[in-house]
Amino acid sequence: MHWTTACPDWERRIVAGETLIPLEPLFPDEAQAALDVFKSLKVVDVPGMPTFGECCDQWVFDFVAAIFGAYDAATGKRLITEFMLLISKKNAKSTIAAGIMITALIRNWRHLNELLLLAPTIEVANNSFEPAAAMVNYDEELKGILTVHDHKRTIKHETTGAQLKIVAADSDTLSGKKAGFVLVDELWLFGKKPKAAAMLQEATGGLVSKPEGFVVYLTTHSDEPATGVFKSKLEYFRDVRDGKIEDPQKLGVLYEFPQKMIKSRDYLKPEHFYITNPNLGRSVRLEWLTSKLREALDSGDGDKQSFLAKHLNVPIGMNMHRDRWAGADHWERATLEVIRDLDAFLERSEVVVAGIDGGGLDDLLGLCLIGREKVTNIWLLWSMACCHEIALDRRKQISEILRGFESDGDFFICSQVQDDILIVADILEQVLDSGLFPEQNAIGLDPVGVAAIIDELNQRGFTEGQLVGVPQGYRLSGVTKGMARKLADGSLVHGGSRMMAWCVSNAKTEKRGNADYVTKQASGSMKIDPVVAAFNAFDLMSRHPVASNNNINEFLANPVMVI
Repeated sequence: MHWTTACPDWERRIVAGETLIPLEPLFPDEAQAALDVFKSLKVVDVPGMPTFGECCDQWVFDFVAAIFGAYDAATGKRLITEFMLLISKKNAKSTIAAGIMITALIRNWRHLNELLLLAPTIEVANNSFEPAAAMVNYDEELKGILTVHDHKRTIKHETTGAQLKIVAADSDTLSGKKAGFVLVDELWLFGKKPKAAAMLQEATGGLVSKPEGFVVYLTTHSDEPATGVFKSKLEYFRDVRDGKIEDPQKLGVLYEFPQKMIKSRDYLKPEHFYITNPNLGRSVRLEWLTSKLREALDSGDGDKQSFLAKHLNVPIGMNMHRDRWAGADHWERATLEVIRDLDAFLERSEVVVAGIDGGGLDDLLGLCLIGREKVTNIWLLWSMACCHEIALDRRKQISEILRGFESDGDFFICSQVQDDILIVADILEQVLDSGLFPEQNAIGLDPVGVAAIIDELNQRGFTEGQLVGVPQGYRLSGVTKGMARKLADGSLVHGGSRMMAWCVSNAKTEKRGNADYVTKQASGSMKIDPVVAAFNAFDLMSRHPVASNNNINEFLANPVMVI
């Protein structure tokens, strides 16, 4: 049997209001049997207590049919095993989750099986348990075969002994779980949890010996740039949907705006709200969304950011927060990916300067190189950063974000105290050997706390004149404005580093007298050290340096009479 879960025409489908599931159920009889159960379940908190069959739209039934219709009863194996539903808030996500798991509990044939509905917090867990328990308690037929244990947040099938457990995520409750069916609610919140990937692997490990099982991820977008396991899962399901990855065992139903509508900001038009709100007119009202959007726009960037992510499924970019650095608005457009490769960067440059910032044990050490391109004179920006393992322990809020950058090749997690300085020094020595550094003012540093770096660079042949302290704080005001301007007019480009984009998104501007002071956002965990390193390098490039390997040629072209 051959099938594909790719949906390359999803943008046309979602605008047209068509199904985002590109295939019919693989086993129609299994799909129908599950739908018969699902449609009979009561949605108790809706007036009149209608069944799913009476109050749901077709997209819900298509999703349920795809999950349960992937099961081959003849072999006892499910052919599509992982599903993701990305959908805006207030589209009955938690209620649908409850219905899917009650259906799985009833359709399950394995005795003493465990079904797990996993939520990131107790509050979210209760949001799913309450409608699931109500589906049983308000149905006399179900009460005959299922028993609700409120204090344990479990529902037991009295014939098979199988149990549906609704649990909040932590290492104690998940240890040793062998669930055959798993539904993960609010995956975006797991993206903010340290070690969430290992947590989910523990929760889903039981599927190895239970081939009839499935994993379903339900989520809205994050109210911050996607991170951790949420980011990795979302990107993978997107690639499967778009046909970039062939993985017929995974199916993503992702209600998000086409990219051209994001760029044109068409998501702000009420006539387009239906695109990420397929339950519009049922569990969510157009008038309510329109009113709440107006409030969010009037309240400021913070409320706007949360509303767009939660109710319109608009992914949060770097240019959303209040008082952001002006350069953030132009950062993404100034990408030239080829210069992410250091050798390519050096080959295109006629002169290079460097900036360094940070370096505490619980901090990032950022390095930025800016090169002036041959012929065009466009400024090229290359960056990297390091941190020690201790920083991940002390800054758990961003530990998963930082680990995610490590695979990109421009972020290094160091186990030894001196490793970060050695990595930075190795790169600077490579530039020195190329002859692209000027003989004076080649490397700009924060004058405070750089003794160890200076000692290492001196040992590698750098002169005192090449190492220069760059004024910090409000005295960088001219630099921050100048760099924003060059990003805007296209005369400064960068390699598109995810790490650097995250740091740029953390930068905000404060007024200090007549100067603009760029600092990190209020949260102490947000880091901008590589951005400050870029400011230091920008300051030096603004001094019109000449590479040391060009000095002789310059002298020959413009000889000076020596008396």
